[in-house]
Parts: sequence; C-alpha cells; structure tokens
Amino acid sequence: MKSILITNATIINENTRKISDIFVKNGRIDQISDNLSHIQADITIDASGKYLIPGMIDDQVHFREPGLTDKADIRSESLAAVIGGTTTFMDMPNNKPPIITNDGLEKKFDIANNRSFANYSFYLGATNDNIEEIKNTSKRACGVKIFMGASTGNMLVDNLNSLEDIFLHCPKLIATHCESSPIIDRNLKAAKEKYGDDIPLEMHTEIRSRECCIESSTLAVNLAKNNGSRLHVLHLTTKDEIDFFSNSSNVAGKSITAEVCIHHMLYSKKDYATKKGFIKCNPSIKEESDRIALIEAVNNNNIDVIATDHAPHLISEKTGKYEDIPAGLPVIQHSLRAVLELYHNGIFTLEKIIEKICHNPAICYNVKERGFIREGYWADLVLIDFLDIGVLDKMPMMHKCGWSAFSDVPFKTKVLTTIVSGNIAYTNEEIPEQPFGAELEFND
Repeated sequence: MKSILITNATIINENTRKISDIFVKNGRIDQISDNLSHIQADITIDASGKYLIPGMIDDQVHFREPGLTDKADIRSESLAAVIGGTTTFMDMPNNKPPIITNDGLEKKFDIANNRSFANYSFYLGATNDNIEEIKNTSKRACGVKIFMGASTGNMLVDNLNSLEDIFLHCPKLIATHCESSPIIDRNLKAAKEKYGDDIPLEMHTEIRSRECCIESSTLAVNLAKNNGSRLHVLHLTTKDEIDFFSNSSNVAGKSITAEVCIHHMLYSKKDYATKKGFIKCNPSIKEESDRIALIEAVNNNNIDVIATDHAPHLISEKTGKYEDIPAGLPVIQHSLRAVLELYHNGIFTLEKIIEKICHNPAICYNVKERGFIREGYWADLVLIDFLDIGVLDKMPMMHKCGWSAFSDVPFKTKVLTTIVSGNIAYTNEEIPEQPFGAELEFND
C-alpha cells in the first residue's frame, strides 16, 4: 500500500473549509496539517485550487448481483461508482434469489470480496415469515430492508403482525420502502379502465400516488415510535411526509431519519414529456411543489441523507407501454456530480451536500471510521475541480446496462481522483483495473 501526500487542498469537511495538506499512510489519514511538504510519500498530489471531500456514501443501490447480471453486477457498478466519486455503497436485497437469510447474505459478501472497487455492505431483506433470520441479523449487514410496497419475489411485507415483530425485534437499522400496495392496485385498475393498454407515463405519479406513500410512511413511523426502533425511511417523494421527521441537525440523536434521492430533487411530473420512461421510478416522481419541498427539507434538516437508488435496466426496457417499463434509474457514475449541480445552481451549500452524502450516512448507519476527513479514519477521499462552464462526461459508461439517466447533463464538476481505503482507485481519467473496496465495519 503506497503512501499518499495531498498538498494545498481546499478541504470541505464538518461544515468547514480550509486549505491544508493530508498525508495518507497504511490506508488511513495519518496527518492533516498546514504544511506537510517535508514528508516523503510514494505519491504526491498538488491539489492547489482543487476541493477535497470525503467520498460519497450511497446507502441505497441495486447492483443486481446475484441473479440479474445481464443488467449490472458488483464489479461493473462499483467501478462506475469510484469513477464518479462514490467510495462506499450499501446494496439492496431484492436479488434473484432474494437475500432473506443470513446464509444468503454471507454468500453475497463472498461475491464482493476482491471484486468491488468501492467499500461495501449489504442489507438483509425482510419477508412476512423470516423473523428468526431478522432477530439474528449478521453484524456484517448494514441494516434490514422492508419493502412496505410492491416488490419482487416474496419481499412484500404486508402482514401487520409481521411488521410488528420486525420493528420490535430487529437488532439493526430498519430501512423502509414506503408505498401502500392496495392503493397502488386500486389506482392501476382505475387507470386501465380509463386508458386501456395505453396508460400515459405521467399517470405513474397518480398510480404510485402521494396517498400510497403517506399511508405507508405513517405506518412505518408509528411502528418505530411504538417499538423504539431505529428507522430510516428511504426516498421520500411528497411534501406531506416531511413533517413526520424531526428538523434537528443532531442526526446521531435521531431514532427516525429520512432520505431523498437525487432524481426526486431534479425532476417532477412535467418532465415525463421529455424524459419519458427513462425517469419512471418507484416511488414515483411527484409534482413540482413536492420537488421544491424536498429541497427545502434537506436545507431544514428534516431530510438527513441524499442517495441514488441506482437501479440499472437495459435501455431497450425503458421504452414501450407504461406497464412494461421497469422502474429505476442508473446514475451512480454521475451521482456526485449531479447533486453538486444543486450547489452550482445556488440551491445547497457545498458544506450541506457533504453533510448529506458523506457525514450523515456514516452517522445513520454507525459506520466505523469513514465518512469524515479525520486523522485515524480510513482515507476515502475525492479530489474535484469546479468548471466555469458545464461539460458532458467524456469517460466511457461503466454501468453494465450502458446508459445513465444523467449522461446528458453538462456538469460543472470534474472528478479528478478517487481514493478508496487509502488506495488511488481512479485518477487521470484512466479506467482502473484493481479493486480496492473493503467491507464496511460498524460501531457497536
């Protein structure tokens, strides 16, 4: 493992910015100081005029392995991640077969070992009848995922007694997808009666409606309060749900937290006219007023984490009839740059973004020694440059599905170097060959 000296970087970390040097040794941040130029390092990077941030921690991705590796796999998507400045991911359990046993979870960790370019962990999936597996959730897991809306296989948890048991006995963070399947089913039936097989794409907002989100997230929050659970509600989409969550800036003191995905802050229902099925996702993109409210909730700290829900599908699958188009957007190669556009557009401060994509995910999931630029912590770092005029990404598309929902965005941020667990994982627009991703550890 080579030592790395980064000099004259503008470091954005813990709501401050300062110009400093960083020395990385044995994978960790050994020193942070104003003048470390006297240190002899294997690699020296002059970061004058550039910004150094912690690597993005994405708490919600679908890398499709095992079972759907025609669309994506851990190697391809983690490679895209580090090229884009994401150094850590947490992958969802709705695979084929679904990861609903601890044995299956162990096998998935085996798949990632020595194949992941980014640091990693995985969720155990909940079902109506795997409470014993949940009670004994592996300490290696980042959390337990409950699909409280329609999902693949046996992963829809719609039995209230099962939900009560999970919220009472789960020893880890519970992450929920909150939509009500009965409401979705009623709305879809009504749409079919009105439009037949030609349902307009914008009806997705009405079918996966605000009511279905509100009813389900209300249930999840009440279950967590009644059982003292640690709940993290994923991908909020409505202004109505925001008040369910505290606006305290002390994330470590919250037992119930919330996340928003980048695309729900960039797009609203009107964008179906141009983006069509390429922005079909679950929960659905809602009204413009919801998009604005979600942005305000990030600034006001009702929403604690920004993530992607990176969900690859083949581009051929994203056109055609409404019901045939799968939900999900592949974005991880461009996710950091996409969220930084909200800084360039004056919507978020740079410090606020780093809080939501680096610090808070580490705090929410109790990740050990990552997510911050601190002496003694693992060196997960991203060196970026800001451009006066946005340019399209020139790097080859690493998503195995071959496209990105954000590839047509002229970004004003360039990712120069990504360091994963103290190793240079990407630099100088060269596609890396060796994976350096490590399994996450969690504080007790």
